[in-house]
Amino acid sequence: MANQPLILLIEDEPPMRRFLRAALGDLPYRLIEADTMRSGLAMAASHAPDVILLDLGLPDGDGLQATSRIREWSAIPIIVLSARGLERDKVAALDAGADDYLTKPFSVGELLARIRVALRHAASTGKVEPTVTVGPLDIDLAARIVRVRGAEVHLTPTEFKLLAALARYSGRVLTHRQLVKEVWGGHSSTATQALRVHMNQLRHKIEATPARPELLITEPGVGYRLREPESA
Repeated sequence: MANQPLILLIEDEPPMRRFLRAALGDLPYRLIEADTMRSGLAMAASHAPDVILLDLGLPDGDGLQATSRIREWSAIPIIVLSARGLERDKVAALDAGADDYLTKPFSVGELLARIRVALRHAASTGKVEPTVTVGPLDIDLAARIVRVRGAEVHLTPTEFKLLAALARYSGRVLTHRQLVKEVWGGHSSTATQALRVHMNQLRHKIEATPARPELLITEPGVGYRLREPESA
């Protein structure tokens, strides 16, 4: 059906394409495929997909190049699917403009959850969402008020900027570099350390058990994400 979300898969490995074709076949998605960076970029431009699933190791170029090229003209959600599981690879992909990163092998359930998050975020792009609710946490971005289980929580200006940045991308991981830029406007080792300190303070104010956070989730070595709103 023409109104079903269109997913572009850029992947050169036939077994992975068959796996994803089968995984998405019975779901309300349309799938188109490319096996090179060049053909993938052309299809991204000509078909305007709703989500791109992108492998990093392509025969005619790196997926990071493809991500950077696409980001020059489009905000299409990009989910990287890669066998590269090192933290530096995840950080590089996210900093290049990818929205999410899954390390092969991954479960179908996890992939579908990431696709749903990407579609919801794409649908909300450009809209002003004045409030974000995640479990017991309510964030009023316009009034700069934060409540946990109905009780107002006092945050410093920096803590609020950090929480607001995560709230705008609920369910998506933001790298340390991205958060430092959002909150402090630049990147330095001092700012990165300050990010960790403020995240710890923030968790003590909004998490029931700060040592086992359920709202502000750590992506080890990469960054943080605010848990996705259940009603999103």
